[in-house]
Amino acid sequence: MTTAIDHDSYIAAAPEAFQPSLRRVRALLSRALPGAEEIVAYDMPGFAVDGSVVASYAAFSKQCGLYVLPGAITAHADEIAAAGLKATKTGITFSPRRPVPDDLVERLASASRHAAGA
Repeated sequence: MTTAIDHDSYIAAAPEAFQPSLRRVRALLSRALPGAEEIVAYDMPGFAVDGSVVASYAAFSKQCGLYVLPGAITAHADEIAAAGLKATKTGITFSPRRPVPDDLVERLASASRHAAGA
């Protein structure tokens, strides 16, 4: 993908099959992080609170990713595994066929905001 200047252009440049999932994650993060600033950092759209990036998302060739602070992943590791998703220290991979449940996206975003002290 090319470098995006905002969330809309990032989503528009993503593989077509992933665009609905990315729009959904964006909306969920926006709702879970009121007052957060939409940013693009490290070539990924994200949300910052008081200058700290607390959540971001990305599209790749075969999957998408949701990225939050490590404490949020740790706090919700059982829920992530129960949803059949794979997690790294700071992210979860998902696809349109296996999305992150809406309520889990919101809890991860809130936990990440809390971990950032924002």
